[in-house]
Amino acid sequence: MQPDALDRIIKNAINVMESSKYQIFEICETSRTERDALKKELEEVIQETTMTIDLVDKLEIDYRRARVRLTEVSRDFHKFKEEDIKIAYEAATLIQTQLTLYREKEIHLKSRRDELQKRIKSVDKQVERAETIVSQMNVVLEYLSGDLNQVTRIIESAKNRQLLGLKIILAQEEERKRIAREIHDGLAQTLANVVLRTEITERMLVKQAYSSVKEELADLKGQVRSGIEEVRKIIFNLRPMALDDLGLVPTLRKFVQDFEDKSKIRTKFEMAGKEIRLPSGMEVAVYRLVQEAFSNVVKHANASFVTLELVFQQQMVKITVADNGVGFQVDTVSTQIQRGAGHYGLVGMRERVELLEGRIDIVSAKGAGTKISMVIPISSEQKEEQTNGLHGEYET
Repeated sequence: MQPDALDRIIKNAINVMESSKYQIFEICETSRTERDALKKELEEVIQETTMTIDLVDKLEIDYRRARVRLTEVSRDFHKFKEEDIKIAYEAATLIQTQLTLYREKEIHLKSRRDELQKRIKSVDKQVERAETIVSQMNVVLEYLSGDLNQVTRIIESAKNRQLLGLKIILAQEEERKRIAREIHDGLAQTLANVVLRTEITERMLVKQAYSSVKEELADLKGQVRSGIEEVRKIIFNLRPMALDDLGLVPTLRKFVQDFEDKSKIRTKFEMAGKEIRLPSGMEVAVYRLVQEAFSNVVKHANASFVTLELVFQQQMVKITVADNGVGFQVDTVSTQIQRGAGHYGLVGMRERVELLEGRIDIVSAKGAGTKISMVIPISSEQKEEQTNGLHGEYET
């Protein structure tokens, strides 16, 4: 797209947004006027409701007194005349009628009060939304009214972020699918079996087959423990707590051991240099890189042996993952990655390393295995930040 055409598009967008902004202003002012009128009416209704409630209370007292008077004159025919009874009856009837009318008025006023309060809340939300939209439009107008070259750079940056965002979303979806499969195949099946066994145990209790119940309960206990273990594995895969407690090296050592037990692929872990604690975000990133590399070995390498080497140096940390699998043509895969044709695992690893300002090298050939080397720099600021964090932990 040419800059002139882009400039025309932006100017048209600015004009449309300016016009829309004033329309939203009008909507906002109309809503404020309506809100003020509703609040004024609400005050009047509340005042009238209070007066009506007081009057109802007074009429209830008068009605009780009128009924007492009517009872008195009705009992004593010698003392009171028929005219007195008539007057007492009419007085009680009049007060009862007034009480009924004002009670209905009280109910109506309370209903109107509640309705007005709801409408005021609704109008308040409309005003708040309108003000938020105006504020957002002002921010957009400031961006669009700036330098066209800056807008072009923003658009290019947005495109890159969108592509990265799409890849992140795909990775997240893959992770969700993996977790869903683990829960469905493991924990969900275990829980379903526990429910079934519980029903069987209930029937046994009804039949008083206590020895069989004891066996079923023991079996249930084992299945529940198995379910708990599955949950712990899922939690560990989502966020290894050992990273925070023990550090990167012990966590990777456990990961490699669990990987060998699960995949039946022989593994070897080596560490060189003086181990240091990295910033939390960097340790998570390194762990995820190793996790993705080993996942690729299982999915694609068809290997029987894989090694992980972690080297700590003064200014960097180096991670090397090598396997004796089938390998691949690096140039072919690189071309496919540039065209966006799959290989999301390698793409994700490369992007993670680039976000850490490091570099990644892949050496592979058909039938010759694969070696992935990643170098991540450790800046002095990161060291100082991690040192301060450790001091804080020790002081605490």
